[in-house]
Amino acid sequence: MAPVTTQAARRRRRLLRSPWSHALLALILVALVQSFLVKIYHVPTGSMEQTLNVGDRVLVNRTAYLSAAPERGDVVVFSKPPSWGAAPERSVLRNSVGWFGELTGIGPGNTEYLVKRIIGVPGDTVECCDAAGAVKVNGAAMSEPYVHEDLPFHAGSLDCSTAVKSPRCFGALLLGEDQYLMVGDHRSSSEDSVAACRNPAAAADCVRTVHRGDITGRVDWRVFPFSKWGSPGS
Repeated sequence: MAPVTTQAARRRRRLLRSPWSHALLALILVALVQSFLVKIYHVPTGSMEQTLNVGDRVLVNRTAYLSAAPERGDVVVFSKPPSWGAAPERSVLRNSVGWFGELTGIGPGNTEYLVKRIIGVPGDTVECCDAAGAVKVNGAAMSEPYVHEDLPFHAGSLDCSTAVKSPRCFGALLLGEDQYLMVGDHRSSSEDSVAACRNPAAAADCVRTVHRGDITGRVDWRVFPFSKWGSPGS
């Protein structure tokens, strides 16, 4: 004799077969993946051109720094620290939409994220420039083939020792514990860690660093536009 199917069992089966249940499970799975493994972000500004362009979608590896520290040269996404500017005011409705976006990765979120390249890690001394106009880290010139439209620098007429200094120049910055220096590849169009330090009258506390806890992950892949699918490169 076949077992009697209870009313509760029938309700459970109907619930499991419901497209709403499937949609909810899919959202939960997306939220878990984006919270702990990888997340897709859009590039909001042109500060990383030509490595990344406005509107590009990039895949951020959230596990990249579980067992290793961020390194010089890494392109990373990080939440905008308060020292980088006030957050925009939003309506209750926009905050609600943002909460959903933060959870699922669908639509806009509430947290402001930026994408930049690390050129200084804790303990580094970073300054610009050497005689050829290159950024120096711990006294050695950096090779930066990715830089796009750098600020003007002309040895002997517009450098860091002339009466009128190059706008590329900034003094030595010693990074403390848990301080990372972030800059954009599009150097002449990047509001980054050293933007305020390029002013000849810059204050001693001009630098704006990022803490490890602010870093979401490393940009490992460009997923859109499809014509540029792949690693953004270095």
